[in-house]
Amino acid sequence: MRFGLMALFSLAVPVTAGDFSLISPIACDLNGPCYIQQYVDHDGTDAASDFTCSGLSYDGHKGTDFALPTYDYISKGIDVVASAAGTVGGTRDGVADVRYSSENAASVQDKECGNGVVIRHEGGWETQYCHLRQGSITVVQDQNVEVGTVLGQVGMSGRAEFPHVHLSVRRDGAVIDPFDPDGNITCNTVETETLWANVPPYRPGGIVTVGTSATIPEFEDIRANTVLPPDANSDALVIYAFLFGTRESDIISLALSGPEGTVIKRDVLLKRNQAQSFRAIGKKLRSDRWPAGTYTGTAELRRAGTVLEREEIELIIP
Repeated sequence: MRFGLMALFSLAVPVTAGDFSLISPIACDLNGPCYIQQYVDHDGTDAASDFTCSGLSYDGHKGTDFALPTYDYISKGIDVVASAAGTVGGTRDGVADVRYSSENAASVQDKECGNGVVIRHEGGWETQYCHLRQGSITVVQDQNVEVGTVLGQVGMSGRAEFPHVHLSVRRDGAVIDPFDPDGNITCNTVETETLWANVPPYRPGGIVTVGTSATIPEFEDIRANTVLPPDANSDALVIYAFLFGTRESDIISLALSGPEGTVIKRDVLLKRNQAQSFRAIGKKLRSDRWPAGTYTGTAELRRAGTVLEREEIELIIP
């Protein structure tokens, strides 16, 4: 359960030049469980900056990444839809959904987009959808599609380190940021002209998932959602939070309380910017078993004294 979400730029309106507007390409709530991990890079140097002058991007990134929370969501079949009406200009399928690493880089060379679809629109506009699930593409070249037509499902094919659909928008071959199509960046202010029919929420960083376990989990297990919860005889009770878009000096507050009060509580200072990360705290068992009853875990992410997000989880120990 998520509380206190800081979503910015919800009052922005589509570009009024008349011609072209978009809907979100992912059939999933971007206030959770899904989220936007990265935006178009507006920094001309080897650094990176999104349209708010924040760091939710990386050097040279040419699209917007609409992310699933964990690997297991791939099997749920989350649809990717056409953001605007047009004609399919090309497709690719058959690339495996495997997390990108140096070990498999050669296998996706020249196929970095993975399984994908390109749609051509009137007025020189083009949209491209990358990293779709293997075997999920539902359209063919030269097919006419309407806004909202299902193109496939979200996957992790190609050069993808997490499950997401990468949406690129181009006009006459030039990259366009749908959140700031004129490219005139005004830091920390509401952008009043976008390409969106309904502007997706901007989360400047946040909590992807919160969980409990019997040991400090491996990050890959958190990403896969395979961490097992503790039981009455576990050696420890651990609470963890999977985070995205965190900045140096952010604070993640973790707490776990049970039938007999607070089990553990701690503020953790984050020491560097990270696209994805996790933090965990725990307490060792010092008796025969953990008391039976309901335990409540909370995670709260703060930046410069402002709560960005807060999420709760319940654990029942019989």
